[in-house]
Amino acid sequence: MKRIIVSMGMLIFVGCNQSKKSDVPTENQISGQSALQIQDEHPGKLLMEKECYVCHNPKSTRADMIAPPMIAIKKHYIDGNTSKEAFSEALIRWVNDPEAETKMPGAHKTFGSMPYLPYTDDAIKQIAEYMYDNEIEKPEWFEAHFRRAHHKTNGIEGCQCMVFDEEPETTYSEIGLGYANQAKAALGKKLISAIQDKGTVGAIGFCNAHAIRLTDSISTMKNAVIRRVSDQPRNQNNRATEEELRYVEFFKRTVSSGSEVQPVVNISNGEVDFYYPIITNAMCLQCHGKPKEQILPETLGILTKMYPDDKATGYGERQVRGIWAIKFETNTIR
Repeated sequence: MKRIIVSMGMLIFVGCNQSKKSDVPTENQISGQSALQIQDEHPGKLLMEKECYVCHNPKSTRADMIAPPMIAIKKHYIDGNTSKEAFSEALIRWVNDPEAETKMPGAHKTFGSMPYLPYTDDAIKQIAEYMYDNEIEKPEWFEAHFRRAHHKTNGIEGCQCMVFDEEPETTYSEIGLGYANQAKAALGKKLISAIQDKGTVGAIGFCNAHAIRLTDSISTMKNAVIRRVSDQPRNQNNRATEEELRYVEFFKRTVSSGSEVQPVVNISNGEVDFYYPIITNAMCLQCHGKPKEQILPETLGILTKMYPDDKATGYGERQVRGIWAIKFETNTIR
């Protein structure tokens, strides 16, 4: 299965820190932290958590990752012969020039180059220094995954970590998750360009004009039908069918109970129907949260104008906003 392994800081679906010129965070920029706490913490740690963890969050499940955890970047870029200065220079070069050679070829091969993000060299250096000198939080699943991929390639050089399409044990669940994550990544790369050019309003315009079309193009490329559907759709073309609504409700119960979320796979007549939830996070609430609270008036005005029948607001964090509904043929598996 092809796992998503993409850029530092790529934002998916909605929301973004609209100012990307990152300097050392101030007390006003970090809600809930005292000046003493800020002094006690490395500025690179604060920047990494504020800027990078939007997409590289180590608390995400493997299926929900939209970019590799920071520990994966550290393991690929630092070995016994790598100095702190060399690591900093490599990270600065990578972020400033997404077309530069990367030590994570699986990312470039699968999803192309990372989108450019205008972080200052000083900010990137601070993040690199913290990563080099300190233990980096890692997801619970990471060690087993890394050992598996590392053993397979007999070394980090050329490792195709988080890319599993060559493995014979690939399942329909993994294939479906791969398709969903690839569609998510494709949307994200386009969205971040819109956000950089025009802010959140530009992202809304992109979604209105291109989101379904882009998902359809991924469907064609994968010989599958990939859809994002909801019981509370923004675009009425994304309204869930009666059968899909049952899965929406199922995943709502699963998430609200705190149970582990697993894909649902149905097989019939040579076809696979795959379902997986779309779960909100803090970034989603900028366009899907409570009007006039998380959704700013300007954003709400554009949403109302572009989507007069919009139902996709009022969500809180970690709620099921909809599901991926994907159909593909059983002969896709090896």
